[in-house]
Amino acid sequence: MAQSDVRVRFAPSPTGPLHMGGVRTALFNYLFARKHQGRFVLRIEDTDRSRYVEGAEQYIMNSLGWCGLDFDEGIEEGGPYGPYRQSERHELYRRYAEQMVRDGTAYYAFDTAEELDALRERLKEQKSDIQQYNAVTRGDMKNSLSLSREEVKQKIDSGEPYVIRFKMPEQQHIVVNDRIRGEVEVNTNQLDDKILFKSDGLPTYHLANVVDDHEMKITHVIRGEEWLPSLPLHFMLYEALGWKDDMPDFAHLPLILKPDGKGKLSKRDGQKKGFPVFPMQWTDPETKETFPGYKESGYLPEAFINILAFLGWNPGTEQELYTMDELIHSFDLDKVGKAGSKFDPDKAKWFNHQHLMQKSDDELAQLFLPVLREKGVEASHQYVKKVCSLVKERVYLVHEIWEQSYFFFQPPREYDARMVKKKWKENTPELLGELKQRLDGLEHFEAGAIKQTVKDLTREKEVGMGQVMLPFRITLVGTGMGPDVAVIAEMIGRDESLRRMEKALEVL
Repeated sequence: MAQSDVRVRFAPSPTGPLHMGGVRTALFNYLFARKHQGRFVLRIEDTDRSRYVEGAEQYIMNSLGWCGLDFDEGIEEGGPYGPYRQSERHELYRRYAEQMVRDGTAYYAFDTAEELDALRERLKEQKSDIQQYNAVTRGDMKNSLSLSREEVKQKIDSGEPYVIRFKMPEQQHIVVNDRIRGEVEVNTNQLDDKILFKSDGLPTYHLANVVDDHEMKITHVIRGEEWLPSLPLHFMLYEALGWKDDMPDFAHLPLILKPDGKGKLSKRDGQKKGFPVFPMQWTDPETKETFPGYKESGYLPEAFINILAFLGWNPGTEQELYTMDELIHSFDLDKVGKAGSKFDPDKAKWFNHQHLMQKSDDELAQLFLPVLREKGVEASHQYVKKVCSLVKERVYLVHEIWEQSYFFFQPPREYDARMVKKKWKENTPELLGELKQRLDGLEHFEAGAIKQTVKDLTREKEVGMGQVMLPFRITLVGTGMGPDVAVIAEMIGRDESLRRMEKALEVL
């Protein structure tokens, strides 16, 4: 296959917010497509109208856009194989479902919900090993295999609800190759007659998925492990529709596990442990419950992508920090493991810190300015840029820049009682009062001159530097944190420094 022939798709359902596992699936498809100069397609699988959630489709689009995953074809981009929203393709699915009925690989079933419940109860009472609608039980049910042609016609003509089920062959050994799992083997006797077309006139996932992948000429299906049990059925559908020779390659990605490795990562895990599991903030339209997102939590999109890339994929080198271009160059499906991958929130923060450090001060200032505006703080870009340069090594997330730099923008609202008790001595007010006078008289209020003034004072008063510097810091910052206190004083300026010193001397 030529590289340019590669076509992959990401096919989410708008049944809620896009989990980070879904973004990881989209990312691996994107990397594979770009690596092979192929096409990356977005298809919205919205045939399950009962689970449709208002706003979810737009949320998916916005989230993938924030992550930098751009599509070649899709509901916005268009393309030669549209429409790309399944709800706009239902006549296509009906046509193939009816074709399968004519070919004898599918059949009409008229069973009511009560009759299906009765079947399950009967099989339970019989302690049957396989309790499902299949080759053994279909003959006792109400379908076009057990009814006469006239009865079937009469039921359809009268408008009686029906579904179309796949007629699973008996005693057939299926072997399907998976790029990550190897050979997947199953006997058709273990499989049931899945519904392909529902009574509401819409297809199930299985039929729509296979038809769309064929019609859109998808060459590789890269999807989550939860779809692995569907692989044998999909294989049989390709065979039944005469498309077996054009069937795509399959690759089922490993699960993203909870931090303790016990089970699949869920949105509730994030709530309990205090980390996001969604790319962007999501508010449930019904309950109004809000779930945090990586974007709003201060993560960079490139860091989020880097985090996801290492959940299941290992480049086989010591390198951990990757740009998108580097990921595209290095990505290889053969280096995706089959075992679940534990999500480590601390490692996620580490990735973000590393990517923050690689940002220029100018870029960091652009990211931090909206945080300042939210707090009602006005400051020049140049000033914010300098602040970012001083504190960036101390932060993991964008909003933490404020926690490490608030004193550059506002005076202390309180003073750290523990620090005051420890560092504020009997002679501290006298020393600070003298320092205040000397700073007021400085010709150039710069860090070097400020530091020298403190040194001269401590030498003359025969006290240690800490006896002046630490109380000086408390007056400007309110606590013992922050970069060089002389730099802080220079940044906030003479007047503000003296004001803060005066207030502290009055209060403490």
